[in-house]
Amino acid sequence: MKHFRHLKTFLPLLLCSLAFAAPTSHAVGGLTTETLATVVDDSLFRKLINIRRDLHENPELAGNEARTSAQIAAHLRALGLEVQAGLYGHSVVGVLRGGHAGKTIAWRAELDALRGDFADPVHFKSRTPSVHHACGHDVHIAIALGVAEVLAKQRASLHGTVVFIFQPEEETFKGAKGLIDRGVFSALAPDEIYGLHVTALPVGQIVVRANEMFSYSRRLNIHFRETLSKTEIDQLAKQVHRDLSRTRPGAKPWEIQHAGDPLVGITAEATAFQDYLIMDANFDTHNENGELVLGTNLYETNASKLDEIIPQVLRAVAKSGLKERLVKVVFAQENPTVLNDPKLTSRAVHILQKVGGADIRLAYGQAPFFNDDFAYFQQKIPGVYFFLGGSNAEKGIVALNHAPNFQVDEESIRVGVNSFSSLIKESLALPHQSK
Repeated sequence: MKHFRHLKTFLPLLLCSLAFAAPTSHAVGGLTTETLATVVDDSLFRKLINIRRDLHENPELAGNEARTSAQIAAHLRALGLEVQAGLYGHSVVGVLRGGHAGKTIAWRAELDALRGDFADPVHFKSRTPSVHHACGHDVHIAIALGVAEVLAKQRASLHGTVVFIFQPEEETFKGAKGLIDRGVFSALAPDEIYGLHVTALPVGQIVVRANEMFSYSRRLNIHFRETLSKTEIDQLAKQVHRDLSRTRPGAKPWEIQHAGDPLVGITAEATAFQDYLIMDANFDTHNENGELVLGTNLYETNASKLDEIIPQVLRAVAKSGLKERLVKVVFAQENPTVLNDPKLTSRAVHILQKVGGADIRLAYGQAPFFNDDFAYFQQKIPGVYFFLGGSNAEKGIVALNHAPNFQVDEESIRVGVNSFSSLIKESLALPHQSK
C-alpha cells in the first residue's frame, strides 16, 4: 500500500478527530464487549490474540512469508479444511465445504509486513530488525482464521463452500495477480469475494461504499532530453499543480488525518475526500538512459478524468516553455483501484446491519495515498472490500497504516470475526447474484 510521507505530524490531530467521532460509552458499535463475547467467546478471542501477537513478533517481507504461511496452513488443517499451499509464492488456500450444496464465497487476507524502522509501542514488538507489521496484516490473518474457525464449527449447516485465500506480496502489488495468473479461481470458481483493511477509524466501525474505496493512483513521469535548472523544474511543478489540481471548495483531501472525522471524513456526506485530483508537492528527479525524468504521484477520484491527465501535463509543459526539450509524458505505474460491486455492497450492508455487533457506516469519500491489489480479484469476481476501525482514542491507539506508532485495538478482531462470519453464512444461504 502506498502511504503519505508526513503522517507522523498528523497523529495528535488524528487522535482528536477519533475522540470526537467515537461513542461516549464503552460500547463497541453499540454493543458491549460482554455481548460480543457471546458471539466470539473469550477462549477463541484469546487464541486469536495470541496468533496475532506471534505474527506481529515474527513479521516477514513480501516474498519471504514462509513461517507465516506454515502457521496458517497448520491452523487450517487442524480445523479440517482442505489446504493448498504454494500456488503462488507462500500463498495458502483453505477450502471449507458445507454440509449442503450452494455457491462459493471467497475471503482474502494478506501475509506480508513492511520494511522500515517503525516505532512500535506494543510489548510484543517485532523481533526482526527493520521489519514490522505496520499495515495490520497480522490482524487480518487473525480475523480470517477466526472466521474459518467459527464457520468450521457450523459446516454441517452451511449451504455451499467458503474459500480462504491467504495472499502473499500485497505490499508489492504482486500477490493477487500472481494467484490469478496461476489459476487460483480455475477449480474453485468463487461467486463472490470479500476482504477488509483495518485502519484509523474508531474500533467497532465498519465502513464501505459501492464502487471506488480509494482514489485512482498514478505515477507520472515527464522525460526531458536535457537537464533543467532548479528554477525551471520548480516553475513546471507549479504550472502542473495549477492546471491539474482539483478539490471541492475548502476541502483538503491530502490531510489524511481527517479521514475519520465525522464532519469532513469519508463517512460524512459533506466529505472533503470526494471529487479531487491531488499530487505530491514537488517532482522527484532521476536520470534514465541519458534523460532527465521528473516524477510525481497523482490521486484522482474520477475514473472518467484519468485520460485527461497526460494531455493536461503536455499543455503545462508547453506553457512553461519546455516543449522543445520534452521527450514524453507517461504513466510509469497505473494500478487498478478497489471497486466494490454495488449490488453485493448493498446486500452486505443490509446483512451486517441485521446481525448487529458493529457500527455500519457508508463512505461518501475515497481515501487517497493508499490502494490494495484486492482490485485484481474484483476484476474477475464481484466483491466487496471493507474498512474496519482499529483506533481507540481513549487508549491512545491510532491504527494509521504505514505510520510510526501504528497500533490496533485488538477488540477489532472480535468485531471482525463476529461480523464477517455472519456475513458469509448469511450470504451463502442467499441465491446467486443476478448479473
